[in-house]
Amino acid sequence: MAKLSMSQSTKELPKAVIKQMLTLSTSGLGLVAALAWNEVVKEAIGSYVKPLIGESSGLVSLFLYALMVTVLAVVVTLQLTKLEQHLEKR
Repeated sequence: MAKLSMSQSTKELPKAVIKQMLTLSTSGLGLVAALAWNEVVKEAIGSYVKPLIGESSGLVSLFLYALMVTVLAVVVTLQLTKLEQHLEKR
């Protein structure tokens, strides 16, 4: 790793701060979006699944919720990995 002189590291500081701010704000907004989708999925299960199975379907509803979230996480992760690999080839 090359040593940076004082002037180079000082010049790089604003870029590093901006990059860190971008990472933190993206993560924060991702969390907000995940929480919003969490509520949507819970409401959908409560509105559509519980009436079909019955009101005593707490465990089944939770299982379906966990399954849906897991499938969504896997699909999104796979798609993002493919996108990253595609961009690395360029």
